Amino acid sequence: MIILDTHAWIWWMTESTALSPQALATIEQHSTIGVPSICCWEVAMLVAKNRLTLSMDVQVWLRLSLEHPKVRLLTIGPEIAVLSTRLPGNFHNDPADRLIVATGLFYQVPLVSKDSLIQKWGYLDIIW
Repeated sequence: MIILDTHAWIWWMTESTALSPQALATIEQHSTIGVPSICCWEVAMLVAKNRLTLSMDVQVWLRLSLEHPKVRLLTIGPEIAVLSTRLPGNFHNDPADRLIVATGLFYQVPLVSKDSLIQKWGYLDIIW
């Protein structure tokens, strides 16, 4: 399993060329693609703030995207919630990023992300 950051999930689902070739190849290689549940909130917020336009209603997009046979929705349980407050090193304060990274640490799997702050952090294997 690998985990996708919100932007990687959107780009994969929309077949965007913004997804790097390495990220796309990695996604194609894995049979299970983890999507942290906080990503659903991030997608909905991006749409609500007019920072993302989808070809359909956001709730329909989320449902269809989560029905993809490779996708596994990863819920935020108490362990991930607490881990997000105890990240090693000097991680920034974005709550969604903290929960996404904590999910990767909890499952001990790589994260597909273009986010340079997450890439520079150094405590999680990042694919881009």
